Parts: sequence; structure tokens; C-alpha cells
Amino acid sequence: MGNQTAPMEFVLTDFSEEPILKVLSFVLFLFTYLVATVGNVMIILIIMHVPHLRTPMYFFILNLAILDVCYISTTVPNMLDNSLKQVKRISFGGCVVQMYFFLSMAATESFLLAAMSYDRYVAICNPLRYTVIMNWRLCLQLAATSWIIGFIYSSIHTASTFTLEFCRSNVIDHIFCDIPPLLNISCSNTKINEFLIFVVGAVLILPCFPLIVISYVYIVRAIMRIPSATGRKKTFSTCVSHLIAVSLFYLTGTSVYLRPASANSSFQQNKISAVFYSIFVPMVNPIIYSLRNKELKGAIKT
Repeated sequence: MGNQTAPMEFVLTDFSEEPILKVLSFVLFLFTYLVATVGNVMIILIIMHVPHLRTPMYFFILNLAILDVCYISTTVPNMLDNSLKQVKRISFGGCVVQMYFFLSMAATESFLLAAMSYDRYVAICNPLRYTVIMNWRLCLQLAATSWIIGFIYSSIHTASTFTLEFCRSNVIDHIFCDIPPLLNISCSNTKINEFLIFVVGAVLILPCFPLIVISYVYIVRAIMRIPSATGRKKTFSTCVSHLIAVSLFYLTGTSVYLRPASANSSFQQNKISAVFYSIFVPMVNPIIYSLRNKELKGAIKT
């Protein structure tokens, strides 16, 4: 922001310059965006209007649905606008805004998934005290903390990235504005930025995954104590949707952000990973939760 060597605009790249592949990517991204938006909006409306779904678990699913609508909307509309153009431009300010909200949504989702795992842990390991522990005050605090930390995480990285000089090139080898490809075209020393990715991630984001793992260790132990196979299956089924969502999000996201920008990595591979964690995950989440949840399926049918 005050950067005298900042370009007026950046140029984004695509998966391929083949016209047929550009058309296919446009159709795919449009389909994905419509499915994700419609699916998440349906979940939001159902949870808000069905009284018996106003529980802590559905409160977090509601937050996740709102988050996923915002998450996919930070990148896909611009990608659709640029997909059929010869030169895919984005203004400097537009790039700042896009990266800020993209990182905010990604970090918030990480914390929200951890909060959801804690909710499942209490429900299965302390069922008699569930309503006392997971009261609305705690639920609101966990949700608010997720959003606040997401914006703090994004502010740090956005500020540190856009104070760099971009005199080497204005071509970002990526489908949207993200940290690694921007560091790659900077002519400044990016060691501090790479250090921040690991340090800030380790302080704000990395603890989420161990918390999820620890929660599920206790959940599995509690499930194994259930005497009947039917009871074990029924209890574990309440966690399957969350486990799938966690796996998709972390496996794709960490493949990009836990690798230094200076590493010899394929940006084509990063583009594919980005499609999964920024576009595919928000589309799949409502499908996972609606198909795996009997109460949501019943509310949709009615």
C-alpha cells in the first residue's frame, strides 16, 4: 500500500491457453459456483427457519455455510469474468481485497472446523453435560473467535505481502491472488514473509489440526466403549461429515502453504490444489452435510 514500485494491475494465468480448455474451465467453475451457492444458501435458510435445528451443531453448520458462500465468492466471480479473456487482469487494489478476504475465509474455516470437532467431542464424550457445556454463550464465543482470528491472520499476511516491491513482473502464475505466487514475482527479500507464513500459521492456524485430532482420539475411544455395533455405527455417523470436510480442507491447503515460496515447486500443481480447497470444498460441504444428516435431509424434503 504506499509501494512506489507497485504495478497498476496484475495479470493472472490460466490452466491452459487452449480455447476448448478455457471454455471447459468456465463451464466447470460456473457449475461449481452455482451448486456451492445454492447448496449453502439452502442450508442457511433451512437451519434459520426450522425450530428443532437450532442446536449448537447446526449453529456451527450454519456458520460454515455462510463462510463457504463468502469463501467461494472471493475468487470464482473474478475467475469467471477473466476465463474467456485473452489477458486476465486484476487491479492492484482488487488483488489486495481478493487476497485479504480469501485468507480471512480460509483461516476462519480452519478454526470453525476445530470448534465443530470440540462440539462433537462434548456430545459424544459428555452427553449428559452437553447442553450445559455447549451453551449459546460458548457457541457464540467460539464462532466469533473463529471469524476474528481469520481477519487477524489475513491482515498480517496481506500487509506484509503488499509492502513488497513487484518490479520483477506483474504476471501472477496463479488463478487468483495468493501469497506464494505473489512472493515469487517480488524483487524484495521475501525471507521475512516466508518466515511469517510458518510462524503466524503455527501460532494461529496450526493448533487447530492437533485439537481436531485429539478430539477424535477421545471420540473414537468413547465410541469403542459402546457395547452394540449398531450404537457404535450410529454415533460415529454423526462425525463422518465433519471428518470428510476436515480431510478435504487440510490435505489440499497444507500442500501449498507449508512449502516455502522459494522451493522448487510446480505452480500448476498449486493451481489444482487451490481449486480443491477454495472452490471444490465450499461446493462439497453442503452436499456432505445434507446427505449424511437425516435431520437436514428430512427438513429439505419437507
